[in-house]
Formats: sequence, C-alpha cells, structure tokens
Amino acid sequence: MPFSVRILGSSSALPTVKRQTSAQAVLYNGTPYLVDCGEATQIRMREYSLPFGRLRNIFISHIHGDHIFGLFGLLSTFSMLGRKTELSIYCPEKLEQICTTLFASLDHDLGFKVNYKYLQPDGFQLIHSDKNIEVYSFPLVHTKPIWGFLFREKDKERNIIKDYIEEYNLSIAQIVSLKRGEDVVLDNGKLLKSDEVTKLPPAPKTYVYCSDTLPLKRLSDFAQNVDLLYHEATFMAKDAELAKLTCHTTATQAAELAKSLSAKKLVLGHFSTRYPSMEIMSEARTTFPDAIEARDGLEIEI
Repeated sequence: MPFSVRILGSSSALPTVKRQTSAQAVLYNGTPYLVDCGEATQIRMREYSLPFGRLRNIFISHIHGDHIFGLFGLLSTFSMLGRKTELSIYCPEKLEQICTTLFASLDHDLGFKVNYKYLQPDGFQLIHSDKNIEVYSFPLVHTKPIWGFLFREKDKERNIIKDYIEEYNLSIAQIVSLKRGEDVVLDNGKLLKSDEVTKLPPAPKTYVYCSDTLPLKRLSDFAQNVDLLYHEATFMAKDAELAKLTCHTTATQAAELAKSLSAKKLVLGHFSTRYPSMEIMSEARTTFPDAIEARDGLEIEI
C-alpha cells in the first residue's frame, strides 16, 4: 500500500513567504492522518488536494501556537462544510479546554462530535489502531509537555507461493488459513505446513515524528532501523547552547541521532528563520549525507 508523508509546514515559530509552521499529513493508501496543525494548514491541504472528508484523526504534539493555530480554522471549515463524521484529536489535555472555550465564546456549535483523546506522560503507548496503521505516542523533552509519534503499518499476512495453489488444488479457505500461518490437512491426509508454502511478508514500514525536543537517546528502544525519521533541526551547531536552553535540537545532533538509529531516511524541518536552510542541511549532511530538507509541499515515500 502507498505510505508517504506530505510536508504542509516546515518553519519554526514564524511562518515565512515560502514556509508555513508545523503540519504534516501522513498518507496511507489515500487516507490522511494530520500531525500538528500550524497556521494555514487547511490552505496547504487544499493546495495539495488532500481529502478533507477522509480525515478522521489529528495528532497534536504540544500546545505551542506554531503547532495549533491552524486547528481552529480547520474545525470551523469542517463545520461550514456540514461535516457530520466524528473527528478524533490525540492531544495534550489542555487543548480540549482551549477549543471548547473558543467556540463557546463565538456561540458556534460545530455540528459534529470531536473526541479529544489525551496523551499520557509515561512511556511508549499505542493510541490509535485501524485496519492499516498503528500509532504510538512517546514523551519528548521541551519547555511544555510534548509527544512524538510513531506510525507503523499493521503486520500483513504471509504470501502464498503461487505454484503450490495449482499443485495441491488449494481452496480459498485453505489459502486463507495458510496465509494466516496455520497448517492445513489436505483431503489425501498430507499435512501442508504454512512456513513451507508461504513467504514472510515485507517488514512493516515505520515513520517517527519528533518536533521541538532535546535529542533523545531512548528513541533506540523503539525506533531502531526506522524507515523514515522526521526530526526538528531548529538551530545550527554554533548555537548549541541556545538550543539546549530552549529545549531544541541542532542539525548536527539530529543527524547523529538518525545515524545511531540506522534510520533509512532522515528529513529535517522546523528551521529557525535566522539561517538559510541550505546551511542547516549542509551541516546535517556532514554526518548523514542523504538527509532530506523538509519543504512545504514535499511528499516523501516511506
């Protein structure tokens, strides 16, 4: 199934002419999962033809304006479009109060149910699961409570070797059982072992989102060999002390972390407007040569 990330906003703190603030759409077989919702997110969604009606789940990392200011407008737009489908928002507890107070002060009933699902401060936790994807949250380290997210494909069934279907005249029910890893007894009494007539499916693909944080060594507990790592790179190494003071990561630190995880791909974003992005990327590529620059509109296959 197609699995990708579309960058909707890649700037930190302040939008620029070319970069909006943090937002991404994780896309699995055309279904979008929104991660953070900075200013003008809905405009980017329209620009890149992302399906509003198929959005069921939003993941908010923390309560800073550059990660949530687009949410209020997006909810209002859903309301004006006549949305009736429920929406789940995985978020810090305070976000429900902010949204409820805002729309109450405007005397505006959205007309659809919003399920606020609070992120928990402890450990690596499964927060969402559907037929295709599992999403986990984990705490990061910033000036406010904050979480990262791991998106993981569901395990797939084994793949049957087609030659055996004809050789043993397998029925649909037998094929289904074998793909599930179950052995099958044929009409002639022969035991057909699943691991002999099927192949393991490809390993599930994974995507990890880390924004606004000090670099975390404990990512290795669950993100080793991650297919795609998004990590903030707000500062350059020359401002490492400022990065530490504000609980952010430098480009060098992000690249070193990705290398230690044996990440297959690294994309860097959340750039401070004080630097040209090419300088940030040049610094990162000294350690991780194939690091990708997050640019608004960029779509990255996982």
